[in-house]
Amino acid sequence: MTTPTGQDGSGAGGAETELTGAGGTGAERRYAEHTARLAAPAGRAYDLIADVRRWPLLFPPCLHAEVLEAGPGTERVRLWALAGDEIRSWTSRRTLDPASLRIGFRQEDSAPPLADMGGEWRFEAKSDGDGDGGDGTRLVLAHDWSMSSPGEEAHRWVTDALDRNSAAEIGAVTDWAQRAEAAGGAGELIFSFTDTLDIAAPAADVYAFLHRADLWPGRLPHVAGLDLDSAPAGPTTAGAEIQRMAMETRAADGTSHRTRSIRLCFTDELIVYKQTIVPPPLLGHAGAWTLTPTASGTRVTARHRVALDPDALAARFGPGATLRTAREKVRELLGGNSRHTLEHARAHTEATAGAGAVNAR
Repeated sequence: MTTPTGQDGSGAGGAETELTGAGGTGAERRYAEHTARLAAPAGRAYDLIADVRRWPLLFPPCLHAEVLEAGPGTERVRLWALAGDEIRSWTSRRTLDPASLRIGFRQEDSAPPLADMGGEWRFEAKSDGDGDGGDGTRLVLAHDWSMSSPGEEAHRWVTDALDRNSAAEIGAVTDWAQRAEAAGGAGELIFSFTDTLDIAAPAADVYAFLHRADLWPGRLPHVAGLDLDSAPAGPTTAGAEIQRMAMETRAADGTSHRTRSIRLCFTDELIVYKQTIVPPPLLGHAGAWTLTPTASGTRVTARHRVALDPDALAARFGPGATLRTAREKVRELLGGNSRHTLEHARAHTEATAGAGAVNAR
């Protein structure tokens, strides 16, 4: 991501170098580079993060990434991320250059104490001939920025947060690149799927059923318990109401597991979520409920994006479980729960709509 978010910086490798110079805007510009060595080909490492929609699965603070505009070699994206205990959203312009293995970024709406911030990811192929320990990739995450609020305290806050943020991101890319390389590619571990259902009820009624998750234990058989806290949309959340949810899910075999999620709610249109605590064998799970009005009611699409933990397959599915069978089983389990939710939403909202029509006669 492209803003200091204050996340933990454990797990990163490599050197960190900061240089300071004068910028062309008249304000003092500052520069920093964070580096790591990856045991994966440069092209595969580049592909891992070029698709920004994967970021909620790769980077723990990232909650949702939306591509607003896209053209040849460029895109405009909006990100939502945790910054400590707060949730913030911002837009960035990205340039993608697969030939030189560079991804540039520039924030459109930096928040104080930053006046602006940008930078780039670089993936540099290395070999034994470089004399630094074998084949692989040198990853560089570079930033440049200027301050809207001068002073050593503000500068220290930015640099400390940037160090933590960059180290955590590089650590995540390092882990994922090596994990994907061992699995034969990121597509073996990261996948997505959707289920769609048409409901003969207004979008507002269907949204209300999905939004009032606090009522799910009495409405959905697979939900054994649920705690929900909500915060209204604010200027830093780009119109999203924030819900924090702890849910206990009951499986068909009688076992249960507990998850935690953060949901971004856009009235009558969309609910996006990311599980911040996931059950095995997952490393990440994010998704959305999208509501589209139709002539006869509402079309609801449940989307899931999933990242598998290859080291947890045998414990969850038994000895000999493969990534292919794990993808199929996870798709069945997660898709089954969301389809059950949609079927109950349809039964509830269509009954309500039917009762309203009768009472209106």
